[in-house]
Amino acid sequence: MTEANTKPVSNKQPILRLSGITKTFGAVAALADIQLEVHEGEVVALVGDNGAGKSTLIKILAGVQQPTSGTIEFLGKNVEIANPSHALHMGIATVYQDLALCENLDVVANLFLGQEMSPWALDEVSMEVRAWQLLGELAARIPSVREPIASLSGGQRQTVAIARSILLDPKIVMLDEPTAALGVAQTAEVLNLVERLRDRGHGVILISHNMDNVRAVADKIVVLRLGRNNGTFQADAPHEQIISAIMGSTDNSVSRREATEKDRSQS
Repeated sequence: MTEANTKPVSNKQPILRLSGITKTFGAVAALADIQLEVHEGEVVALVGDNGAGKSTLIKILAGVQQPTSGTIEFLGKNVEIANPSHALHMGIATVYQDLALCENLDVVANLFLGQEMSPWALDEVSMEVRAWQLLGELAARIPSVREPIASLSGGQRQTVAIARSILLDPKIVMLDEPTAALGVAQTAEVLNLVERLRDRGHGVILISHNMDNVRAVADKIVVLRLGRNNGTFQADAPHEQIISAIMGSTDNSVSRREATEKDRSQS
């Protein structure tokens, strides 16, 4: 595995640790022996070409699919993520690229969709207060929480989706291409939100094809290629090294396997 260490590695136990995650569809291996760690207050960028296995890995962590083999360790315990609801309530939130927002509803309704405050009847006042509080913590630029989603910009919609994802204070937030199709100003707004998530202590998994955005906010970059790990880099590693790992000019998965086999043979 290629490493470019420019800052000390945390001695704390990771929030999330994946070991040997493999997913097969018949004879096709979408993922093979994936290793991944995410620590508190860390942004881990997951990058790779189309077909690298990023989406499959995210679906496994979101409870949409089950791994064929391997272990998922969350908060120090081995877990099985049964379904998306289980993932959310155990502390893993996902913001997909399509955002899944209801354009005819306002910001408050979208934030609390499926998680409404309703001890006896719908508590609109408490939800509105909590919405302003949550958006304030993220320094979000939303003109009004009663604004319909249809009237918001792309960056503001992404903000609402991210705010909704942290409503239950998850330990891990996964963002799938959060800056896709956004302008420069809106992209900067979303990247600021990613940094605020890190400052709040969330572990963030960021999927993006935009290497400039990745390098702007990520603490660590994990490259997948053809369903395997192909390098882990600090964000200030040489650009050429990361691109080479993505494109397959360097095959770090092979060297890593050979090193592992050599260690085993010597033990």
